[in-house]
Amino acid sequence: MTSGEDSNFISRVLNFWNSLQHQYTPVSANFSRTLRTPRTPRTPRTPYGTQGPPHTPRSQSFNNRYDTALEEIKRYEDFTTIDWVQDAIHERSRMNVLRSAAIENRSSWNTWLRLSYEAGQAWIVVSIVGAIIGLNAAFIDIITEWLSDIKSGYCKKSWWLNQKFCCWEIEGEDGSCEYWYDWSQYYIINWFFYIVFAILFASACAFMIRTFAPYAAGSGISEIKCILAGFVMKGFLGSRTLLLKSICLPLAIASGLNVGKEGPSVHTAACVGNVVSRLFGKFKRNKAKMREILSASCAAGVAVAFGSPIGGVLFSFEEMSSNFPMKTLWRSFFCALVATVVLQGMNPFRTGKLVMFQVTYDREWHFFEIIFFVILGIFGGLYGALVIKYNIKMQTFRKKYLKDYGVAEVTVLAFITALIGYFNIFMKMDMTETLGILFQECESKIHDYENLCKKSQMFRMACLLLIATILRTGFIIISYGTKVPAGIFIPSMAVGATFGRFLGICVKALVDSYPTFPLFATCKPDVTCVTPGMYAFLGAAAALGGVMHLTVCVVVIMFELTGALTYILPTMITLMVTKTVEEYSFGVSVATVMRKDLTVMTASGLKLDQVDQILSETNFQGFPIVQNKKNMILLGYIGRIELKYAIDKAKRVCGTSNGAHCFFNPENSNFSDSDNDGGSSSNFIDFGPFIDQTPITVHPKLPLETVMDLFKKMGPRVILIEYAGKIVGLITVKDVLKYIARKEAEDGKNIELTNNNFEYNNNNNLRKQIIGENDV
Repeated sequence: MTSGEDSNFISRVLNFWNSLQHQYTPVSANFSRTLRTPRTPRTPRTPYGTQGPPHTPRSQSFNNRYDTALEEIKRYEDFTTIDWVQDAIHERSRMNVLRSAAIENRSSWNTWLRLSYEAGQAWIVVSIVGAIIGLNAAFIDIITEWLSDIKSGYCKKSWWLNQKFCCWEIEGEDGSCEYWYDWSQYYIINWFFYIVFAILFASACAFMIRTFAPYAAGSGISEIKCILAGFVMKGFLGSRTLLLKSICLPLAIASGLNVGKEGPSVHTAACVGNVVSRLFGKFKRNKAKMREILSASCAAGVAVAFGSPIGGVLFSFEEMSSNFPMKTLWRSFFCALVATVVLQGMNPFRTGKLVMFQVTYDREWHFFEIIFFVILGIFGGLYGALVIKYNIKMQTFRKKYLKDYGVAEVTVLAFITALIGYFNIFMKMDMTETLGILFQECESKIHDYENLCKKSQMFRMACLLLIATILRTGFIIISYGTKVPAGIFIPSMAVGATFGRFLGICVKALVDSYPTFPLFATCKPDVTCVTPGMYAFLGAAAALGGVMHLTVCVVVIMFELTGALTYILPTMITLMVTKTVEEYSFGVSVATVMRKDLTVMTASGLKLDQVDQILSETNFQGFPIVQNKKNMILLGYIGRIELKYAIDKAKRVCGTSNGAHCFFNPENSNFSDSDNDGGSSSNFIDFGPFIDQTPITVHPKLPLETVMDLFKKMGPRVILIEYAGKIVGLITVKDVLKYIARKEAEDGKNIELTNNNFEYNNNNNLRKQIIGENDV
């Protein structure tokens, strides 16, 4: 597959795969039947063969019987997908047992206490998760600011203080500070120290990532989308990844690489949610329930990164998932609230602000400025398309030539960035500090950094801002995807802010030069008409929306950053110009994509050694059950884990031989509540209790888009294709992805890329594992 086809494949993969989010509700048999064509009438069945089990009605459904036993089994292997339907059924069955015990033991306070603990367990978890996320964010902020300042000098009285804390309340009117020392009085020596520290931080970060936690590299958002959609990536949200990413993130940012902390902050937050929730049995046993905590953790991660709890919840809703249950929405908000309260209490910047670039505007905007808001929106869209297109080309180049030189690549890139960026005041400092300066109004009490607001320096500042915009865009294209923790939120906002401030300065100069021009008639004399800081703010929003394709949450985040309702309309206008929407229709039926070469289990006629052989020769995650291979009438579906569990227990408890007859007829099971061995003996095994009698089935002519909606909204691992009661095929998410890859290779279509495949392209190994793993 060529690089162009590879990019098109990724586009289709992420537009579908990353949007998978599920309602955690069990599938009813009635709904399943509505998707089927009428089955051929079946005659009453009796046990097959003389050695089969006697016909005994099942007293309860299979899911009420072996939940406890299967909880001890490793249900999901690495790089497979979870079954949301079965997890929901198991959780409901477990809760039914607890409620039944509470009713039977009304006088037992211990039973009711346990039930109350179960009901409030999720709120306990999100409280702990939110508090840890807030503490971790404060730690990262403090360390990052100190490392960024140490490149330029040190505090003589207390070396552990950064420049702001060292000069607290003693800074002179000209910005000088007697306790803060540069490394030398000579410019060239300070430049040397700046480069050395940048190389040291970057190389140390890349080395630790490569050696101890490869999963800690990159942003992590695209992989978390896959995990929230049901994909299993063991270790990606583990404690080692959390520790290394929290340590290496400040190093990567302080090195001067054009990477941000917001994407990695979401990753570390999700790691906290995973590690904490695994300490509670309710979430450790049920992967679907755990993903509710992960969604709340992602919201808290964005909340502490931007100081925006509501924006964090909307980000988790808009970007991380397409369907948000109401209970998850409330838990996400509560988790984000706890995290921001803890961060506010820590007050890492000693300013009362959650982030360094929080700002307040008190001026009105004018109608004629809408023209320039549209220009900012166009810039945001062009910036996003440019970065996405050329970053993918860079990833292809990196994969081909630099995949074995990750540390060396980061070291050289840090050297070049420091070498060039030192001479531009808007690239030399930390990006969050740059945003804080560019967002400010000129008449604010903040120190006028490098004469940014002086009219005599207007042309020089405009040139520096334009150069910073161009250089930083190029560095982002190269830097995003290196083997360090790397986000793209703040770098994109920094690009938008420098361009926006440049445009604001130009507009201000235009208004000052032609005050009587009719277009500027609304400007009052002797009153500031244009606020360049506002243009920087809107430019940052446009660039962020352009590269991430976000709208609603960006508006809310920007509102929470400024607290100014006045600028919501300009922000919406800018982002609506930036936003582009693309929909793609396959125009094919599910029969075109379904898998037709099926491995099935017949209701009778198989011996245990034959079943063992099928398990050893295939890696399918489940098997359809048919009456016989001649008529292929569908009876149900059995998972691989359940099948292996029943066989192992039958051998261990009943001493079942390899020649034992196997029965897969769900209607002829003698499995009872008191007998937990699957109705087995030494000469037969009855798998009936372990069979799902109501798998989701669809007609072969059903459009593929409808089947994709079923995967999104219901989350089954597999959908069976049934015609007139007979199974004719099956389809999984990976079958759809393989079809997309095949069509892209055949057609070579040029499809516009989005932020999803842009991020996803940074982990090509993940893509191969998704389409290569058999998950039927």
